[in-house]
Amino acid sequence: MQEEHLCVTLVPLFNHLELEDQKRIHQLVRHVTYEKGEAIVSPYDDPQLVIVAKGLLKVYQLFPSGKEQLLRVVEPGGYEGENALFGVKNNNLFSESLQKTEVCVLKQSDFQKLLKDYPQLSLKLLTINAEKNAKVEEQTQFLTMERIEERLATYLLDLAKAAESSQVKIPMKMKELAGFLGTTPETLSRKLKTLEEAQLIKREKQTIQILDAERLEEI
Repeated sequence: MQEEHLCVTLVPLFNHLELEDQKRIHQLVRHVTYEKGEAIVSPYDDPQLVIVAKGLLKVYQLFPSGKEQLLRVVEPGGYEGENALFGVKNNNLFSESLQKTEVCVLKQSDFQKLLKDYPQLSLKLLTINAEKNAKVEEQTQFLTMERIEERLATYLLDLAKAAESSQVKIPMKMKELAGFLGTTPETLSRKLKTLEEAQLIKREKQTIQILDAERLEEI
């Protein structure tokens, strides 16, 4: 039963509803599995809510030059596309799977019916969107930091705070992390090596052990 209703029970937008209501919503969603690197959301799609059940998807914008700017990585329980459901045109937002990813897709027409039947969803959506916008604003401020090592140190400390552990796993490839931090993979690799040599961190592929959080904060 839990597996059957995985998407609905995972996402904060729906998991506060009664089980019977969750089952009703489950009947409306379409389950899709994407292989690594496949496009999931683009400006050319019909408006839809995409809920991640398993895997990871990256959300990014494209510059006219073709360069990507990573905005966020969506983990299980997260979702993308809610703005399009309210008629906000998606001009430049893309997402693709970072690994094999299972999603649940809810069409705009079905979503709007749900909002009429469950008015409390509108309030919940406003709250969640406010949190999401705060994170976007946080990243905008984050990219104003002049030094790459400052951005990297802040990112690692934020990961540790979220995980409540000094050992964290970077949820994306180095290329994607470099884009997120506004630098190149080569520069990122050098900065990580510098932090290792200073014995501030210990790195094993995607896993980072923070050895000295205080000195990392000083950066």
